[in-house]
Amino acid sequence: MAEEDRYGLPLSTTSDAAASAYREGIDLMLAGWTGTAETLERAIAADPDFALPHIARARVHAFYQQGDLARGKAALARELVAVRGTERERSHVETLALAIEGRLPEAIASTLRHVENWPRDALVLSLPLGAFGLFAFSGMADHDRARHELCERVAQHYGEDWWFLTMSGWAMTENGDVARGRAVTERGFDLHRANAHAAHAVLHAMFEDGSIEAADRLVDDWIPSYDRAGILHGHIRWHQALGALEHGDAARALSIYADVLQPSATQAPPLNLITDAASLLWRLSAYGHTVPKALWLDADASAQKLFPKSGLSFADIHMALFAAATQNRAALAARLAAIEQRLAEGKLPAGPVVPAIFCALAAFADEDYATCAQTLAPVLGEVVRIGGSHAQRELVEDTYIVALMRSGELARARAVLDARLHRRPSLRDTRWQAATG
Repeated sequence: MAEEDRYGLPLSTTSDAAASAYREGIDLMLAGWTGTAETLERAIAADPDFALPHIARARVHAFYQQGDLARGKAALARELVAVRGTERERSHVETLALAIEGRLPEAIASTLRHVENWPRDALVLSLPLGAFGLFAFSGMADHDRARHELCERVAQHYGEDWWFLTMSGWAMTENGDVARGRAVTERGFDLHRANAHAAHAVLHAMFEDGSIEAADRLVDDWIPSYDRAGILHGHIRWHQALGALEHGDAARALSIYADVLQPSATQAPPLNLITDAASLLWRLSAYGHTVPKALWLDADASAQKLFPKSGLSFADIHMALFAAATQNRAALAARLAAIEQRLAEGKLPAGPVVPAIFCALAAFADEDYATCAQTLAPVLGEVVRIGGSHAQRELVEDTYIVALMRSGELARARAVLDARLHRRPSLRDTRWQAATG
């Protein structure tokens, strides 16, 4: 009997061991679970000429910004699948390779073609989904809607699949259908609890509907089952730290930072490391809480090693937080100049919103709150283009609110807050009281 993946797609291997390890490895990847790399290596060892575990292993390398290893395995997968692979497998390898190489427009086009032909190829379908997916980092202003619509188009092919429910539910949540999104995601989570992406997606729904206490309990109850080496371990605790800040509990947020988010403690991929650290420390400072300067300097030193040059706009914005908070005007100016050059050359997908946020953060750090607010006001509707999730992007709106307050524009700040309170009724005013000093 021919080997197949869990979704019924043929696999070009005659090795039961290779096919079994590959199926297991893909499930672990789709769940954000530990053991993914090791399991894929077992598949490779069982059948070195089987291309698919090589490209999947390349994707794991890419998660951790191991670019040379990722590109090397992608190149090998291309060679292998050309010799022994179906049309579906060749398209699968090519699509993932384009994503690994950072060729976003080509990767998106290839993904959509592939999914049209093989909608149950879950690993390819996963590429544009999530806060760090191809759609989110494409510069699209409607990437939340695009993810939701893509999931709706293929939903008939997945039924009650635990992975698909997780991702389609999260897409609903981010697209504004929070109640339905939470219900769908929780259904997927109940089907497969060893699924960090599901726990994460449920936390996003709870963030949006104001279930802060329930989110805190979920993390406390579930996180002991998830190894600290898990790709989302630190980020899930970051969500818990945001919940602490909702209640003005800076001490708990800093405790979580020390435990799992600071560079010396985290095992997160580089992008999670810099974004979780910078955004939490910035929020703490913006809300009026004391953040030891040593924490900023330590995190900034690690971030500079990981992202020394301008590249991904979402990363650049967080690098701007580090530069602004540490008063490193030279670093801020250098990265801003590189971004403006890319914008002038038409190579900045997110567009003018990126340099605008840079300038606003610099003004905020200089305590020029009026300029910060004036710079952000016209681009708030474009912040979505930097990617990430709504919970992550809300940091920019937070900065705007605090800048309005500190520049005496209390009525405008109240209007923004009222809109948020309507969306998230559990929001506590305590943090804004601290922010105004």
